[in-house]
Amino acid sequence: MKALVIGYGSIGRRHAEILQDMDVISQVTVLSTQNDIPFEKISTLDDIISLNPHYVVIASKTSMHYDQLCFLEDNMKGKTIFIEKPLFDSYKDLSVHNNKIFVGYNLRFHAVMQLVKEKVTARKLWHIHVFCGSYLPEWRPGRDYRETYSAKKNSGGGVLLDLSHELDYVQWLVGSIKPKYVYSHKVSDLEIETDDILVFDGESATGASIHLCLNYFTREPKRQIVIDGEGISIQADLIAKTATVQQDGERLEYDWQDFDRNATYKAEHEAILSGNANDACTYAEGLETMHLIDTIRKWTN
Repeated sequence: MKALVIGYGSIGRRHAEILQDMDVISQVTVLSTQNDIPFEKISTLDDIISLNPHYVVIASKTSMHYDQLCFLEDNMKGKTIFIEKPLFDSYKDLSVHNNKIFVGYNLRFHAVMQLVKEKVTARKLWHIHVFCGSYLPEWRPGRDYRETYSAKKNSGGGVLLDLSHELDYVQWLVGSIKPKYVYSHKVSDLEIETDDILVFDGESATGASIHLCLNYFTREPKRQIVIDGEGISIQADLIAKTATVQQDGERLEYDWQDFDRNATYKAEHEAILSGNANDACTYAEGLETMHLIDTIRKWTN
């Protein structure tokens, strides 16, 4: 099976390297204007037609996703297309019929989140509290954070898009959510154009209270989720790779210190390519998250 990765930034490189090590993939090609790439390379979207890949990974700037997906939909049929999160830089009412589309919310495949999903399924949940904070200047070693897409509005940056994993996995756990209160601004001294904090209070269709806080300026990275519901309380930490579950009078502690970050990406690709993609984010789910993102934006404008 031939795979194509569009874009060769840090995430495109990661996808190319992971795909290269998968037995089901016979060839990895990269579409990029960069030189000295250790993969076969093409330079334009038109080159994709003659390459005729079976699996396409869109890992370019978020602002380029829509046009690239439209090109693939217009020129290819029966392929599988994986789009790095977020799906677009704003909600687009684009119907797709020619190819299978998935969105790269790989945290669904993190060992911690797999456990959380298992534990909350069929439970009545009351409250979910999520915190995700890290320091943007340390995200991409060797690069000036002020020049990255995260710092620029017209490239699809800002915490709302960059950290939309949390919006995705909360909806994966409890279904659609709607905002009750939103605060999204730039409050720190980071030299960026984009918002560096989002505070979100909302409610799920099942009545669960949802609270999220996302930011670019916490120097000690944290990615934590606390869940309370009928007969269960969970404290989970995706960076420490631990979880504590108090369930029906029993306390259980979990630890995945050997779990590798790349394992989430590999598991995601394997699930999609094997046809067993129940946990993968579908195009419809990716659109739903984009719709929520646009709703949040309207609250803050």
